[in-house]
Amino acid sequence: MGSLPYFLSDPSSQKETQLVDPIKLRNLFKSQQKYLNNFFDKLDHSQAHLFTQTLLNSTGTIFITGVGKSGFVSKNISQTLVSLGIKSQFLSPTDALHGDIGILNENDVLVMFSKSGNTEELLRLVPCARAKGAYLISVTSVEGNALTGLSDLNVHLPLERELCPFDLAPTTSTAIQMVFGCTVAIAMMDAKNLTKEGYAANHPAGRIGKSLIFKVKDVMKKQEELPVCKEGDLIMDQLVELTSKGCGCLLVIDDDYHLIGTFTDGDLRRTLKASKEGIFKLTVGQMCNRNPRTISAERMAVEAMKKMEAPPSPVQFLPVINEENILIGIVTLHGLVSAGL
Repeated sequence: MGSLPYFLSDPSSQKETQLVDPIKLRNLFKSQQKYLNNFFDKLDHSQAHLFTQTLLNSTGTIFITGVGKSGFVSKNISQTLVSLGIKSQFLSPTDALHGDIGILNENDVLVMFSKSGNTEELLRLVPCARAKGAYLISVTSVEGNALTGLSDLNVHLPLERELCPFDLAPTTSTAIQMVFGCTVAIAMMDAKNLTKEGYAANHPAGRIGKSLIFKVKDVMKKQEELPVCKEGDLIMDQLVELTSKGCGCLLVIDDDYHLIGTFTDGDLRRTLKASKEGIFKLTVGQMCNRNPRTISAERMAVEAMKKMEAPPSPVQFLPVINEENILIGIVTLHGLVSAGL
């Protein structure tokens, strides 16, 4: 367990330490909420709708650009659109003026985020982008700015002031830009009728994607990896099989590989405690669970995890069987976790 920072564990050190006033912090959150509510109350929804529909109708790529903090916001919004299957890319205004503008064409849309609307790099970019035939949209907060008059479409994001006490550091303006961009992205996602499966296809390495893509057959152990035995086998003769396959169990089958039951390392401990020396004469079939939880290979892997965790008591594995009750694999909790589920 980690120790407290020195300035919290040693009261005497607080005389030399800068501390956050909890009341001022609470008031800052209240102020930020007030400034964000001002944005929501005064946003022109007809502008927001036209902006969103324009992006949705685009047959090219949606390029998003900005400078400084607005640049970071632009990157995030672009990446969000891409994750939803929408063609988008961040375009650095500086790099664009040194060759990267070659990627723009007449089917593309260029969205420029700028609080002031007077950002020099963007003003220099506008005539070059227009020469390439791109549709230009500015998203600004200060009224009467230069970008508005140079754009095909402008969206005004109402800003009361920055949370910064000097009204300088872009704290509220960037929050507003992020909220606006991400809300538009979800509106486009809805209009495109993106399904969970479609979303998962764009996130194959993430937990969300895996939970919607991976099936039991993708994560189960098969054939020679299975800890199998016959019901007539003596328990003590199967200890190596029980412990060597890393499943914590034996899968009891008949000659045709039909599943009869399961015998776990927990069953071994309980049998040894109850039978003592008598365990040497007991067969696996006498002590196995003949009604184990099972699952089919075509079920989703996340369903296997839910089934393992279901009442009355959780289990660490599920035998995988086909429609004829023939054993074809085993899926373990460890295997699911290792797969990132």
